[in-house]
Amino acid sequence: MGGDDPHIHVVSKVVQGGAAVGVCNVLASTFDLVGDLPSLVTAGCGVRVPYAKTSPRPDRVTCLACREHARLEHLRFAEQVERLSRMPGSVIGPAEAELAVERHRDLAERFL
Repeated sequence: MGGDDPHIHVVSKVVQGGAAVGVCNVLASTFDLVGDLPSLVTAGCGVRVPYAKTSPRPDRVTCLACREHARLEHLRFAEQVERLSRMPGSVIGPAEAELAVERHRDLAERFL
């Protein structure tokens, strides 16, 4: 895609997308460093786009392929959390798992 892409996308790893920002914030506050986020990222639709043209928020994403990708990723993650929380010795308790599953299924529905 060229620079004239009018759409807002999601990063391909939308469920983990906030982790990069979190790590940068921790580094910055701990060591007085300013971390750089990548300038280009792979979007859920498969194209490389500027990071500034992405959002994890359903109300902002306008690329239909990215919306579908994000919906499926949130549903997969919810199923994974639900399954793992039922395993013996899981570090995620039933109440915590239920909250996470509910949050990600709600996000998935908002991407429809």
